[in-house]
Amino acid sequence: MSTTLRETGGASAALDNDQFLTFRLASEEYAVPILRVQEIKGYSAVTPIPNAPSYIKGVMNLRGTVMPVLDLRAKFGFEATEFTKFTVIIVVNVGAKVVGLVVDGVSDVLKFDHDAIEPPPTLGGDLDTSHLTGMAKQGERLVALLDLERIVGLESLSR
Repeated sequence: MSTTLRETGGASAALDNDQFLTFRLASEEYAVPILRVQEIKGYSAVTPIPNAPSYIKGVMNLRGTVMPVLDLRAKFGFEATEFTKFTVIIVVNVGAKVVGLVVDGVSDVLKFDHDAIEPPPTLGGDLDTSHLTGMAKQGERLVALLDLERIVGLESLSR
């Protein structure tokens, strides 16, 4: 059974590592572990980095820390779209790094029981699910759980 943070009693429930922040990219729903989320910011301009991969929007100053900002739409190969008032930057901790992830909008904080999470699909061929840690089920709804280390590519950030 999945519940929202509001239903489980507030901040104390966020200490449970089975909780995930869900967000939208295009018409799909994704999630990251809530304990990895530092904050959620409205989208603001970033400073571009010359010769960076297309999914790296640039960097921004977050209270004295220069933070890379990745556009998950571009990273996943989705069609580009105009940013709206719902577009946000989810600031996450990945290893010792702080990274911003641009998403179309945040949805909710959900708690998934262990039996509601299945491994990512393996169909072989060109299907790359290495960026997923699993698929969480809530009724007919499926939420893709993201592997932040693989998405961010820690080896490329440590240079």
